[in-house]
Order: sequence, then structure tokens, then C-alpha cells
Amino acid sequence: MQVTPSIGLLSELHRTASWQPDASRTPIEHLVEFLLTGTIASNASADIQGYAEEAMHLDLRGIRVAILGGGTGLSTIVGGNSQMADWPDQPCVGIKQEFANLHIVVCTTDDGGSTGRLLKSLPLIGIGDLRKLLLSSIQPANLQRRYDLHEPEAADLIRLIHNLFNYRFPDGHLGSGWLEDPLAVAAPVLRNACPKSMTAALRELGKHISPGGKGPTIVPAGHSMGNLLLASAIFLKARGQTKRAPGLGQIQAGIDHVAAIIGTPPGRIHAATAAPGQLKFLYANGVEVYGQSKSARIRRNSPVDRVTAEFISAPVVSSTVQNAIRQADLIIYAPGSLYTSIIPILQLEPITSAIRANTGALKVLAANSWIQEGETDISLKNQGRGFLVSELIEAYDRNVPDGIEGLFDVVLSANLERIPGNILRNYALEGKSPIHMDRARVESMGYRPVEATLFSSEHEKKTQVIHHDARRFMLAVRTLLYADRCLQNRKGYSLRHIPRRRKSSRAGLRDQCSKKPANHRGIVLCDYLRSIENSLERKEFQPPGLREFLIELAWENRDIRPSHLEYFRGAVIISAHDWNRNTEWDNVLGYYDPGDQYLKLHADLLGLPSKIREDVLVALGESLLGRYQHLDQRRWIDQHGARSYEIVLQKASERNCFLNDLQLHTFLKLARMTQDRADPLKYRITINNNEGFLPPGLLFGLLYAWYLCGGGLTMDYEMSLLKWPLRSLIPLHAKDRIRKEALVTFFRTEIFGHTK
Repeated sequence: MQVTPSIGLLSELHRTASWQPDASRTPIEHLVEFLLTGTIASNASADIQGYAEEAMHLDLRGIRVAILGGGTGLSTIVGGNSQMADWPDQPCVGIKQEFANLHIVVCTTDDGGSTGRLLKSLPLIGIGDLRKLLLSSIQPANLQRRYDLHEPEAADLIRLIHNLFNYRFPDGHLGSGWLEDPLAVAAPVLRNACPKSMTAALRELGKHISPGGKGPTIVPAGHSMGNLLLASAIFLKARGQTKRAPGLGQIQAGIDHVAAIIGTPPGRIHAATAAPGQLKFLYANGVEVYGQSKSARIRRNSPVDRVTAEFISAPVVSSTVQNAIRQADLIIYAPGSLYTSIIPILQLEPITSAIRANTGALKVLAANSWIQEGETDISLKNQGRGFLVSELIEAYDRNVPDGIEGLFDVVLSANLERIPGNILRNYALEGKSPIHMDRARVESMGYRPVEATLFSSEHEKKTQVIHHDARRFMLAVRTLLYADRCLQNRKGYSLRHIPRRRKSSRAGLRDQCSKKPANHRGIVLCDYLRSIENSLERKEFQPPGLREFLIELAWENRDIRPSHLEYFRGAVIISAHDWNRNTEWDNVLGYYDPGDQYLKLHADLLGLPSKIREDVLVALGESLLGRYQHLDQRRWIDQHGARSYEIVLQKASERNCFLNDLQLHTFLKLARMTQDRADPLKYRITINNNEGFLPPGLLFGLLYAWYLCGGGLTMDYEMSLLKWPLRSLIPLHAKDRIRKEALVTFFRTEIFGHTK
């Protein structure tokens, strides 16, 4: 058997070992923990040291590995977190260190940061995670061979590449000079390490996306240099075609082009699909909205139920990826965002079919260590807490077509007992908590739970932060592979012989919703943005900057349809002196004036970034009703200790309203307005003298804003009943909850055009 580089890591990893493992752990966990920390439980097998030595000598040369995922977690386990400043000091760690036959499938539905900026102007997939993988996967030996370098020279070149690919242009940077010579962003001492042929290759990519180049002209402001170079390479292989999305072969050729330049093995990193797409989140309260980055940014106080990847065309998966998965000996799902890193990949039917067809591979799901805001911070079962590991599995089962049968064997998670109490306390103060392994539940589902010390004690002491450590993760995977291959028939070491899991309690929902393949009805995001710009082009804005603000607001809330922008003529800021809005109903500082058809915004909003977004959305929502009612016929009627509020609708031809006659009637009914039997254009609501209510126009605007951005104290209070199970409410509240649920459904289907 070949001795691998892992042997040399053990002494370093074991130096900090001072913990005695839980004696209740399984034999396989004792073995993994011994290899990671050098500690042995009192009830561990006497043969454990012998098994450990055999595991360290396991020959990995012929092992075929497929890894799926996205985000920092994926790049970290492959080759270390290349976003960290000290990564160049130890670039040869992780999965890449020991597995030569490695294929990595990367999620491409990211829409934040530099990637989001690219999507605004180009018909492209999300490439940010591909860029991270390209950097983390660098092999120094490749650089030495390609550029005829000695080892110290290759080390200096890695520092240069690291510096270059992670450089981010400041906001407002409009010049293209640094694109034409990308090395200009690096420190002078590092530039000298760059071979002439690499310099020429990087300049070719930079000039391709500079003014006068043959590719798309990209303004560098806010972009990562690595993203710009990768985008340039893709469009270079697409021969400058920017009107349509690059094909799968062109994207792969662009990835491989950059890989060859920087010393990453070509042909090993793959986009999951070439079809541009975005994610659509359905929350437990019935709201369904677009946007990966938005899901993390907006606090909805409601758990995610489903996520759907929506592509512009039927997503194609390369035969290379499918074959690599079918032939793999080991399939790893990298740690990362639950709904935005793995699930979109598993919604691609060719990929899940290839995984299920491979019955020989060991399949390892790496669970996240910490809850993530917007995704796993609120349990679908118990909205008062975050996720457990079993709930991660259930989320996959709900969201993957045909469920997760045949996709996983082992669930590998961090051993929380090794995390110091002060670290847990600091995380708790920041509102973060760990995802606990509920072992009995995971085992009952048919999966082998394995808890291991996957973080670096040394890094934790320096930074007081817990992250997956590439070296420890690699050792854990090596041990699992050894146990699966060599200890299958030994009691307690089997990873696959677990009784068939019980059917999910939510299997009915899964059967209804997850048999559908990935959706493909969407549009290219840059085309969406262009349609928003065109819709606002002839409107008046005072000050003019309001136009750009509305464009950016629509990008952040891509459920806003271009047709939603047809019912107002412009937007203006009103000074406090001239503000004459009646505050009888609300304190919202933005409204739609049906008289002149303008959105009116109070000047105080200019100093309130979050509130101006909400109040502009309220005003925009109100504009969809147009001139739906006769303003001079609104009235209060006092009678027998009660009051009635009455409105009279305009004729349908005079309303200038987004809603048709049936939709308007439906909304008014849900707003608790009753249609007059004698006059179908007249609606009223009766309330007690001291009781308040939301007039239908204001309610529509507030609901529009709440649906999109989840904010607003008024609507958070109004819609709080949706958090409670119907069976737990008394009849009065249950009836109101049903009405509010119907309001959400109305907005989801009739206003924003999502699922029925």
C-alpha cells in the first residue's frame, strides 16, 4: 500500500488533543475521532489503532470522487478557504491533496455581490463559486511544469494569483486601465513573480472586456478581478457573442482556460448547467419570491418550505458530469447553504438520476455546523428554534424531485462537544446557534450519523471562529472510505446496513411538489432589468436619482413585474412643510396620489435607507389600484353606535387599474368590504365606533410591500396569525387566519403571478 501525505499531518493535528470522546459514540466515530485528534474512548475497540494505521495507508490513487455544492464550504473542503489572507501559506490541503481523479459540480444560481452585478448586464450563470473553486484547486506542481518554475517561485506565484483573484474594485471605480493590465492591482513585489506567458494571458483576458475589446465591456466597480477574468474567458470562448447565454461547451472551455493559466487541473471543475437561472423561495406563510441573496438579507419570520430553481430554458447537464457521478467511488455533498448550494443541483434530473444509478459509491452528506439566517434559522416543525440535522435531511426530501432515496449513506457533522463554551456563547450573542445532530431521528431515517472534530483548534484559538478545516475533513473522508471498503462486515463499522428509513411525515407534500423537474419559464436577468429600465424611461423623477433607486429596488425585488410600473407618471420628494398627507390612517411616508398619478415621498425618508424602500413599495402597490374609486364619494356613516365606511368604484373603463373587475371584487371582499346589493359599484365595511381598520387602498399597498420585503411593523402584526397552526386557534381567530392566508394567496397568484 502507498503511504499518502496524510501521515505527515497526524502529529500536527494531534498536538492540541486534550479531549476525551463521548463513550456512547459508535466504533466508526471512535476511529474517525482518533485519526483527527489522537484520543480514544474507554470503550473503544482495542483494534482501533491498527485500523487507524491501515486507514492512513489506504491507497487512494484509483479512487474516483465527485463533489457537489457551492459557496465557501465547497472550496474550503476541496483546497482550503482561498478567501483567507493566509491561504497561500498552505495551499496544498483538502480533498485535492489526495484525490487526483476529482470532479467538482458547482451550483450556478448565485445572484449576489460581484456575480449579481454581472447578471445585471450579461446573459450569464452565477460564476462566483466557480471562481472560488478555481483558486482553491490550484496545484503548485502544475504551475512548476507549465511555467518551468522551482518550488519557491511557484509559491510566490500562488501568492500573486491569490492577491489578483481576490482583489475587489471599489464601488464607483469606472476606469478600465487595470483590466487591460490585471497585474496592476497586485503589489509590485508580487508582480515580479509572474512569468511572461501568464502576464500575456491575463492581459488578453482583461483587454477582451475593456472598451474596444471584442467581448462585453464591463465596468469594474464592485467586481472581483477573478470574476471578471473568468467572465472574459467564457465570452472569449463564445467568440464575443453577448446577446445569448454561452453554451455548456463554451462555459467549460472558459473555466478550463482560466484553470490552465493559474495551475488548476482543467476538466475537473464544472458548472452544474449552462442555463442561467434564479431561485424562488416559498415560505410557510405562503409568500413566494425570487432571489438567493435576498433570502439571506430579508428577515421574514417564517421558515422556508420549498425552493425552486427556475431556468430560462431546459437545463442541460454535460455528459462528462453525468459519467463522473455514475463512475464515482465516493460522492460528497459539501457543507454549504441548504437551499442555495446543494438543492438547486439536485433539482437537475440528470444529476439525481446519475447519483441513484451509482449504487456502489459511498455517499456522504456534510451537514452545516451553524444555522444560517434566512434558511435554517427557523424550523418548519417548531418555529421557535433553528434546524436539527434531521430537518436538513427532511428539507432535501421535500425539495428534490422524487425525494432522497438513493442519494445519501452517511451524514457527517461537526462534533459540537469539542467547541469551547466561550465560542458558543459568543456565537449566541450574535444570534447564531449550532445545528445539533439528533442521532436517533437520523438513524431512524436510514442514515449513519457521524460526528467528528472537523474544525481546526489552532484556527479557533486565533480567531474565535469555527469553520470546517480542509485537512481534518479530508482525514474524516479517508477514514469513512476505509471503513466502507475494509470494515464493512465488522460490527459497528458498517456505513450502509441501516434499516430502511420511515416514510417522511411530509411525504404527501413531497409527492405533490417535488416530482416536477427544474422549472424553465424564466427570463435572463439582464433582460428583466432592461425591461424595468424601459418601463421607467418616460416617467418624471424629482430628484432624478429616484429613477435609479427604483431600478435598484426592482432588482432587489424581482417579483415586481414591468407591468406594475404602468400606473404612475413619476415620483417626487415632498418637503416636510408641503406634506399634507392625512395621518388619520397611518404614518407611512410614501403614498400614491390618484389625482396626479405620482408617487409622493416625504423628505425625511432620504435619511432612512430601510424605511424608504418599504414606503416606496407601499406607494407603488397603491398605484396598482389606480383610480379605482371616486374619491369624492368616500364617506363615513354613523348609525346605532357603529360606523360604516363606504366607497364607490369607478367604472371599469375609467379605473386605470392593474386588477380586472373580478380580481378587484375578490380583493375588496378579502379586505372585509361588502358589496351593496342594489349598487354593485358600492362597497362598505361596518365597525364599532372605537375600532380602527385599514382602508382597502392602504391595505393593498402595505401588503404589497410586506410580501416583497417582509418588513413593516403594521403588517408584521397583522399577519402574525399565519405563524400559528389553524388547529390551535379559536374559531374567531381561525376565521381571520383563513382570510389572511387567502390574501397572501391572492397576492402570490394574481399580483405576482406565481404558483396557483
